[in-house]
Amino acid sequence: MSEGNNADAMYDQAMAIKESGDVEGAVAKWKSILEFAPEHALTHSALAVHLQKLGQHDEALAHATKVTELEPNDPFSFTQLSVICQRCGKIPEAEDAMAHARQLQMGG
Repeated sequence: MSEGNNADAMYDQAMAIKESGDVEGAVAKWKSILEFAPEHALTHSALAVHLQKLGQHDEALAHATKVTELEPNDPFSFTQLSVICQRCGKIPEAEDAMAHARQLQMGG
């Protein structure tokens, strides 16, 4: 199995753990994916959301930012960064990320 396929399978396992109610367990599983697939954007995205929910704002912001680096032409990456920034109380950064998302959506 290739690294990408293995990362995707582990990601799905982490989602199942999260859906069972064990967010901390899912976070641990997602973190383990990054040990061998550090560029797995879906994992960084999930960690951004769930670390923010767990109150680990600095780490959440780091993962949300990494998604924008891995997917620089995807407006959703910047929309997610905006939401994470907003929830972490970083309003100017949230506004900048949303402006970037809108610019990408308009083809710029």
